[in-house]
Amino acid sequence: MATVYLTHGGGPLPLLGDPGHRALVASLRELASALPRPRAIVLVSAHWETAQPCLTGAANPSLMYDYYGFPEPAYSLRYPASGEPVLAERLASALTDAGMPTTVDPQRGFDHGMFVPLTLLYPDASVPVVQLSLMHSLDPAAHLAMGRALAPLLGDDVMLIGSGSSFHNMPVLMGRGDEAGLQANRQFEQWLASTCTDPTLSAAQREAALVDWRRAPGGAVSHPREEHLMPLMVCAGAAGRPADRIFQGAMGAVQVSSLLW
Repeated sequence: MATVYLTHGGGPLPLLGDPGHRALVASLRELASALPRPRAIVLVSAHWETAQPCLTGAANPSLMYDYYGFPEPAYSLRYPASGEPVLAERLASALTDAGMPTTVDPQRGFDHGMFVPLTLLYPDASVPVVQLSLMHSLDPAAHLAMGRALAPLLGDDVMLIGSGSSFHNMPVLMGRGDEAGLQANRQFEQWLASTCTDPTLSAAQREAALVDWRRAPGGAVSHPREEHLMPLMVCAGAAGRPADRIFQGAMGAVQVSSLLW
């Protein structure tokens, strides 16, 4: 089954016809055409952090409009996907057995890191979803380990999606960055694509490079805070091999990408 790391865009804007997100939406639609239809999705969102891993356990989670300052239609978006409580318990057991004590939250809903991109990938909302949190530590090695622990459960019918952004410097994204910020964006995108797809790197070499991402060209500027990069670590750890395809998009003048294993 495929593993995906995707750039989900700015809040609900990909679903509101924002001109600056047209290239990103086009890249996500291209990604959608390359994906199989799984029985269930495990989605790691950049918009949920807990001390230890936590999973959504409700059978029918509500949507969390965890953004502000957008037009009224942003607060009436619907994505009625169901949860998968049995899968959530299996995932929690696997992570706990790997030394990461994990809880299941029967109340938490789906945040926009889930329902915005999945509206584009699976618009009929017919695939059940379990959301998985990041850990507050934002330790790349720990999130790679999280992916490795999940890998045995990602068989023929369960897909892992990491929902974040390959670039997440808000002043630059909002057009307030200078040319140096855009240059850092281009440098980091090139490094990320090369590191994740290079077939000459062993799994250990690839993981070592990802752990040391801040030293990559443009890394620290591209991610002043790394929560939008951590879902990539989970996906890379689960896949354990080079990514097969890159889907390149843009948000305004900023280059962004999504990866498929």
